[in-house]
Amino acid sequence: MPAVLVHRTSVLPDSHRQLARPPRTTTARALVDAAGWAVGAQEAQGVLAAGCQQRRVLPEELQTVLDVLPRAPRRHLIQQTIGDIAGGAQALSEIDFLRLCRRHRLPVPDLQEHRVDAAGRNRWLDAYWRQWRVQVEIDGAHHMDARQWADDMRRQNAVWTSGDRILRFPAWLVRARPDEVADTVRRALVAAGWTPAHSQRHPTHTWILDSFR
Repeated sequence: MPAVLVHRTSVLPDSHRQLARPPRTTTARALVDAAGWAVGAQEAQGVLAAGCQQRRVLPEELQTVLDVLPRAPRRHLIQQTIGDIAGGAQALSEIDFLRLCRRHRLPVPDLQEHRVDAAGRNRWLDAYWRQWRVQVEIDGAHHMDARQWADDMRRQNAVWTSGDRILRFPAWLVRARPDEVADTVRRALVAAGWTPAHSQRHPTHTWILDSFR
């Protein structure tokens, strides 16, 4: 069958199997394998994030699978991604943003911070630095909808009048122009009182990518 790509493994414990026909692996094992076989790092992270976001699997289940696969492809990337998801990242854009903060030596924010707005509605902030009261919202394509756009403006006004600073970036900009996004975040944090170390003022952009390929 030319449309089928066969992968083989030498490690498949009984706990990774489902009793079904045809024989299959558990969702957690399937996602870890798919991340290892993905075309690139972004696709690998997207597979893991989607599985957790859709409530198909828990980060703890992915970690349990990874623990018995010491030679899994992209193991370091998968491990880091599981940690990001467990820490609150619910979308690929949020994982990209965390990676951006680490690379540019910015403080790591809290993710999906819960708030109740003035109207009593539950809100979750994409990224929040509580000490400096700086927020970042990462907008997907649905934010272009007119009703969503108006709601975003009302929420942004509420943030500013509460004393917090808010930055908004489209998801594509976080991915395509990380240096520009990082510079904007750095300036906002400094304006809010963050004092970077000397090495952080001129961050190196050297990054070890071998484990992400």
